[in-house]
Parts: sequence; C-alpha cells; structure tokens
Amino acid sequence: MTILKLKPIFQERIWGGRKLVTDFNYSIPKGPIGECWGISAHHHGESVVEEGEFKGEVLSALWRNHRSKLFGDYKMEEFPLLIKILDANDDLSVQVHPNDEQASELEGEPYGKTECWYVIDAEPGSEIILGHKAQTKEEMVKLTSEERWNDLLQKQPVKRGDFIFVKSGTVHAIGKGIVILETQQSSDTTYRVYDYDRTDSEGNKRELHLEKALQVTTVPDSQTIHASQTVTAAGGEKTFLIEVPEFSVVHHKISGTGYRIAGRDTFQLISIIEGNGKIESESEVMEVKKGDHLIMTRELKELIASGEMEWITSFI
Repeated sequence: MTILKLKPIFQERIWGGRKLVTDFNYSIPKGPIGECWGISAHHHGESVVEEGEFKGEVLSALWRNHRSKLFGDYKMEEFPLLIKILDANDDLSVQVHPNDEQASELEGEPYGKTECWYVIDAEPGSEIILGHKAQTKEEMVKLTSEERWNDLLQKQPVKRGDFIFVKSGTVHAIGKGIVILETQQSSDTTYRVYDYDRTDSEGNKRELHLEKALQVTTVPDSQTIHASQTVTAAGGEKTFLIEVPEFSVVHHKISGTGYRIAGRDTFQLISIIEGNGKIESESEVMEVKKGDHLIMTRELKELIASGEMEWITSFI
C-alpha cells in the first residue's frame, strides 16, 4: 500500500459542537465534540489504519516498525505531526504552548507545539485571539493578574480560506463559530491563561496554568507574516501556505482530471476539507471525500487526482 487511510478519533471538549456531523458526516459520540484527530500517533488518541496491508495497526507502531520503508529516514523516535479538525461552538480558552526545549524541561515530552490553522468555515463576525500587547514580562503579569484581557489580548477577524501561523510561545484562542484544519507538532500540552470563568457539568472551573504560561510566552509578542504562493497546474492549483522547520503546508484545489502530485522521499499527509473525487497511484485507486485523512507513503512515486475537492497536505 502506497496510500494509508486512517480512522479519525473524536475528542469531547467543553467548547465543542456538532458540526463534525453536519459538515463532515462523521459518526461521532453524543455531547460537545470539539476535535477530530484525523492523523495522530499521540498516546492521547491514536489513528488506526482502516484497510490494506496494515489494517488495524496504529500509527505509532508503523512509525516504530516501518519508519524507513513508509515514512523516510527520520531520527526522531515519535511521529512528529498531528492533524485535527476543530469545531469551535464556543470560544476556546486563551492559551499558549511551549517549544521543544520547554516541553522537554517542563513536561518530559518530546515535542512542543507550533501549529497553524486553515479556516474551513467561519460565521459572520468570527474572531481569533493571536498575540498580546505586553512589552515586558512584568506588564504581562500585571495585566493578567488584574484580568485586563482587553488591554492584553490582540484580536482579529477571520473568514473562510484564511491561514494563520501560531508559533510556540504565542498566546492565542480560536473564537466561537469557526471550523479549522489544524496542522501541529505531535503535542497535547496546553497552558491555559484564561477560560472566561466557565464551569463544567459539575460546576468546576477548568484549571489554569498561569505560572507555566508566563514562563513560555514570548514577550514582547513576535508575529511573522508568511506570504502564500499559488501555482496553477493541469486539473487544479496548489497554494504553498508555509514552510518552517516544524512542517510545510500546502492547499490543493482539484477541479477536473489529471491533477498530479509528485512523491517525495518522505511521507505526506492529506486531509480532504471539501468535495470528493478519486486518487490513483501506481498500484491502487481510491474514492475519497470530505473528511478523509490519508498518508502518502515514501513508496508512492506520483498521485493523480480527479474530481472537485480541496485538501491540505503537510510534511516535514
């Protein structure tokens, strides 16, 4: 198998909704389901191969036992990326993530969390929080302790098709009414700064992690603008969204037949975010649709797609 199709995992979140059913036709548990982990080898939720030679195997086992054959000549011991779809039915907590060195020191984890978001849908007036206005750690401590969130936090509107890069150390939050495809390092370490004083079903407020959050937050805030580049090809177009040490991310729009993606000497991850169609490799043909998550292994020489669909590809 040169293409692996994975079964998604669903995570309940206090801010989640039901758009993973209505928009993606997933079969999900009852309750506020906020996250679909489409491609994951993290121990908090592992992807399982749905069919073919490796049917029933978890991604971490494939990485451990078939790394060179399927993925590439990587030295890291754990699979490096995690792909999610998030349904923000309510505002997410204001939070920040550590970098690799801080994650190792504070949590004993191999990866920090640099991430990026492709906005699949956004209700009118939707906003995100990205960055802060404090110029020193002392100012940030003061504004945080006094809960002067409007003086501290930077907000910006978003719409469908926007792309946002969130480097580790950046204070951020996804706002109500937004659905995103998130490409991130394989980490589940989150330090909450503020959670709107919400309580769970038992009346308890969620834990905040102010000490660690202040320790890992970049002060003053530093935002890097990454310009995208779109290239038209037969059967569609591709837009290069970002290339950083943690990952590269590309948006593909297929419209017709004969859209080709060259294989790499490493793996590529695919998450289909709109439409449906067909993909072909040298050895297989697969019908695909919105909500499918796939891995192009290093054995694949070329992928040919047809149909009307959009997908996000990521790799390192």
